[in-house]
Amino acid sequence: MERSVTIRTPESIAFYYELAGLGSRFLALVIDGFIQLAASIVLFIGGIVVLKRAGVIGAALRLGSKNAESTALAVGIVLFFLIWYGYFIFFEQIWNGQTPGKRVLGIRTVRDGGYPVAFIDSCVRNLTRIVEQLLGFYALSVVSMVLSSQNKRLGDYAAGTLVIRDRAFEVSDPKVWLRPGTSSSPDDRELHIAALSPYEIALAERYSERRTTLDPDAARKAAAKIAAVLRPKLGASVATLGDDELLTKIALAQYPPSG
Repeated sequence: MERSVTIRTPESIAFYYELAGLGSRFLALVIDGFIQLAASIVLFIGGIVVLKRAGVIGAALRLGSKNAESTALAVGIVLFFLIWYGYFIFFEQIWNGQTPGKRVLGIRTVRDGGYPVAFIDSCVRNLTRIVEQLLGFYALSVVSMVLSSQNKRLGDYAAGTLVIRDRAFEVSDPKVWLRPGTSSSPDDRELHIAALSPYEIALAERYSERRTTLDPDAARKAAAKIAAVLRPKLGASVATLGDDELLTKIALAQYPPSG
């Protein structure tokens, strides 16, 4: 059964997310696991080569054969740890809440408020994974996801995160987002939104859709908060745009020009 969650901001803007289910999260984990396994095999083979040439490497680095072997083993252990646990943190940061497996399945991790997952959040949820493995709590996490109304595993509870389907909102007529007396133009399509995820574009869409129903001060505060998240990804080209104008242009950028 598909589940969704509604997040309402202090400015009374509601955002709706479809939650990723147990099946899609498991398949994403399997894909990530295969990638990690492949990387581990490459590392293992590379480690064997290094150990066989420890004498030569040790002489070159003036470490000695034994010291070279010890150093190689220590580096190998660290790299294995990074492959199996740092992997998730690394990709969730550079891909805004997605790992390769999550990207294939079209899901991503976000904070409970719908904002991009922060580094500390990613660390907490993925280091909790170590505890789950060492103590055999994976089954408990599965039960937690089934019983949770938000499909949360233990790591999600610890970090305050959700895993959602990466889908933008569908709208029937984007022209309703324009302020009276204005129209969309080809310039709106020139805005480089490729750096934004679908759900970040959806933030701009939902703001544009709800803007006219909000108190002006509430709309201004909401626009400022959302724009603050999106501006760093769009570069200096949007520096001259106001918050409201920026969000409207982002929302319109993926649609044909209006006549």
